[in-house]
Amino acid sequence: MIELRDVTLSYDPPGGEHQPVVENLSLSIDRGERVFLIGPTGSGKSTILRLLYMDLLPDRGRAKVGDYRTDRIDAGDIPYLRRSVGVVFQDFQLLPDRTVYDNVAFALHATGKSGSAVKNRVLQVLARVGLTHKRKRYPHEISGGEQQRVAIARAIANEPWILLADEPTGNLDPGVGDEIQKLLMGLHRQGMTLLTATHDYRIVREYPTRTLALMNGQLVEVDPETI
Repeated sequence: MIELRDVTLSYDPPGGEHQPVVENLSLSIDRGERVFLIGPTGSGKSTILRLLYMDLLPDRGRAKVGDYRTDRIDAGDIPYLRRSVGVVFQDFQLLPDRTVYDNVAFALHATGKSGSAVKNRVLQVLARVGLTHKRKRYPHEISGGEQQRVAIARAIANEPWILLADEPTGNLDPGVGDEIQKLLMGLHRQGMTLLTATHDYRIVREYPTRTLALMNGQLVEVDPETI
């Protein structure tokens, strides 16, 4: 259901030569899998996620998510792809001038939903992440872990079948990071496909699953217990 096939993507640094980020890279993830993507900062993990929600398109090869392929997709179809893909970022990316409730509702309004359908869904996903009681607070009034929970609620508001988490515990203390990881694993157990990019090897060892290491632009499957 998720595939990169022979993907090459390069960038042109200011005043520098053409540099490949990934080269002839392939990846396959089945629906319902939980996968860690590891590698040092700057290795290209975020690039792979951006290829999957088609914020970037490959120079060569193709990315495929469900029925959507980069070599066939029209620009007008990308918003529909993103309704089936939830994304969680390291820096939360919450709207600072909106409440917890309104941050989650924003994702629903963006897809044309309104009225009671929005209210019911927002309260449902806030309950799922344990934040119904904080729905009237603003991001600066809640902790970092709570902000990440809001970000997860927003990411799952439109009921995606895949969740891409880009360093979701990177800005959090270990104990709070564990809480976020357990929340993500709970979503996976309920049927969501989960791909987590991280350089937090402690999390990978303590919650082992299929693990792919990005090294020199290529993916290698590794045993999480040996990391």
